[in-house]
Amino acid sequence: MSASTIRQDIVNIPNVLTLMRIALIPIVAMFIYYGDPLSCVIAVVLFGVASFTDWVDGYLARKLNLVSMTGKFLDPLADKLLVMTALVMLIPLGRLPAWIVIVIVAREISISSLRSLAAGEGLIIAAGEGGKFKTAFQMLGLVFLILHFTYEVNYGMGPVMLNFHAIGFWLLAISVFFSLWSAWEYFWGFLKAIGARADDAAPADSRELAL
Repeated sequence: MSASTIRQDIVNIPNVLTLMRIALIPIVAMFIYYGDPLSCVIAVVLFGVASFTDWVDGYLARKLNLVSMTGKFLDPLADKLLVMTALVMLIPLGRLPAWIVIVIVAREISISSLRSLAAGEGLIIAAGEGGKFKTAFQMLGLVFLILHFTYEVNYGMGPVMLNFHAIGFWLLAISVFFSLWSAWEYFWGFLKAIGARADDAAPADSRELAL
């Protein structure tokens, strides 16, 4: 892709929103770091705004026919940076054990590497349902973990004290399960695609012998 094309892509509306999402990341990190109840609420609001722009820029890119290679690179990068930053910032606050973050980061790196390998081989592997569940539980779990404190919530039948940290931890634990499940789905899909290609490329007599 030429430099001029990249410059043109950068200034289209979906990619501007993606860049704004990236710019919000250090601000979200700063408020998570402060750790007090008000800062946690501000961090969640900004985290929610950043997450919402992910849906908006994708919708606009499709609606306005502005899907670009630059956007395809920046959009998943912004998502991963936002999530990974939030996860890492929760470790020194004692809200997450480091091993959970290591598992999540290792999974993301592994799948990204496998996608690059699959693309290089010309293979298209459909994403499984596990990835969708992973994302939903992960984002919701992070919201609760960032809020962290015990809050009084009134459902109309009297106040209830909710421990947001405990809720967030278990939601994230469920997301780790789906992370590993979706990773297995993707690796299995890759192995099947490679196996199918090898069978197609094998000579006819070899295939008969294999049968």
